[in-house]
Amino acid sequence: MPFRLFPLLIGILLAMPAAAAQRWHIVDPWPALEATDGVRIEAVSFPSSNAFTPAQLLHGKPDLAIAIATLYLPRDARPDHATPAVVFLHGAAGMIGSRSETYGRQLAAMGIAALTIDTFGARTGLARSFIGRVLHITETMFVADAYAGLHFLAARPEIDPHRVVLAGFSWGGMAAIYAVYAQFAEPLAKGLRFAGHVAFYAPCIARFADTRTSGAPLLMLYGDADELIRPDRCAEVANDLRAGGSAVEKISYPGAVHQWDGAMPRRLIGRNLSACRFKVEPSGSVWDERTYLPMMGLVTRTVILALCVSSEPFPIGRDDAVRALSNRDFGAFLARVFAQR
Repeated sequence: MPFRLFPLLIGILLAMPAAAAQRWHIVDPWPALEATDGVRIEAVSFPSSNAFTPAQLLHGKPDLAIAIATLYLPRDARPDHATPAVVFLHGAAGMIGSRSETYGRQLAAMGIAALTIDTFGARTGLARSFIGRVLHITETMFVADAYAGLHFLAARPEIDPHRVVLAGFSWGGMAAIYAVYAQFAEPLAKGLRFAGHVAFYAPCIARFADTRTSGAPLLMLYGDADELIRPDRCAEVANDLRAGGSAVEKISYPGAVHQWDGAMPRRLIGRNLSACRFKVEPSGSVWDERTYLPMMGLVTRTVILALCVSSEPFPIGRDDAVRALSNRDFGAFLARVFAQR
């Protein structure tokens, strides 16, 4: 063999283990559900927290909780810590099977594990009605479940703990944004971190006084006809996060409304909370920017939300064309993040 071929041969041999280890492959369009029959599905649970506020989660001794979730694994996931994963947080409507199962199955069919956490389902003892859940089960509990899910996945032999992305829808999307702040990430990740964060149609209610982040990138996906979203407020939050150390990409879909990847046809629903404005202090205390009331517990949370939530309904609606676009953008983000290690 000519001497000049040896460097080429060595390069090929060195590249082979990495190529063999990458068993995930994101396609466009995403797999049809009928092509996901080989996916492995497990009901799982793991320890979490019922902290009502960030201050209680970070500095107090909150009641322990048992988080419940569904784990979707690729058919060929092996115990070699090579499989990347996505942790999903649902919205205020709770688990929407047609959304969570669809994402879970499709990602697993592309070689990516998915953990869909049911934050409300694990806490039926706190509240069962829509209003009751929003009042009693806070964003902080979503964040606690997210990091508990990260540690659960890190202990699984199939999962690469350095390639786990956190994604959330609406209310869960707010929690996915909160989780990128160092204020949460440093004490809760315990040596780990989410490799990236994705917020689907998340209202930008809270701003953090301490803008430092984990450094992980954030993708924000919105519809430009979504009446829960205030673009100016989301721009402020995005700039805060950039100043704190994270790359932030915002994508807006023309004509799209809230929950374009759900099951409901276009309709008016619920109450509008886009006027709510919270501030999170470095101590973890939360107060309302409009009334200056501190959110210390159920009573003050009830008063604050009663004063800022409008009775006007907002439009939601499934839009398969937008879902195809968001799949493409979400998939491109995952591919970039997973390829960095």
